[in-house]
Amino acid sequence: MNNAFKGLLTALAAFDRVIGVVERLIIGGTVLLMALLMSVHVVGQLVFDRGIPGTYEVTEMLIVVMTFVGVSYAARHARHIRMSALYEQLRGRARKGLLMLICLGTAALMFYFAWKSGQYVVDIHDRGRVSSSLGLPMWIVYLALPAGFGLAGIQYLLTLARNALSPGIWRSFNEQETYSDTPVHGGEMGGAGDDRV
Repeated sequence: MNNAFKGLLTALAAFDRVIGVVERLIIGGTVLLMALLMSVHVVGQLVFDRGIPGTYEVTEMLIVVMTFVGVSYAARHARHIRMSALYEQLRGRARKGLLMLICLGTAALMFYFAWKSGQYVVDIHDRGRVSSSLGLPMWIVYLALPAGFGLAGIQYLLTLARNALSPGIWRSFNEQETYSDTPVHGGEMGGAGDDRV
């Protein structure tokens, strides 16, 4: 692999690490905030006979944020749902080519969802929709939709780039497919069932 490809992979890896830090901060922060908020609410209910107003509403908002940013996190770690009936029957270049096509199609779909959910956020903003008990603008919460879908689209493009620039088959930018990930159909390692590309 020449230096230009190595440099590009290094730059993409740095970009991937930055996105990973942002994802972990958002997901970890929402989980911790939700746990803290619910714990304080329960203690308040038990000790003072009064919980924190709007706790359930904020918890629902945090679940929305966690869910849609989690889409990108799942794509980063290749923990998404895969329809693999045809894919598992292929070997070598055909398998890698299909994976790259799937990554391209899924990235396009994620960016389309990001675009449509962005339009939805603008619509909610224009209508001035707020939450019922706290009066928080709902468009802020729903920004997680285009952000999550956009980040997921980027993850699929990174996986596509990794497969285009690197030998082997990569399920995500950082996770290479191994022999234990694929069923062996009548071939010994290094024989007809060998997946190396």
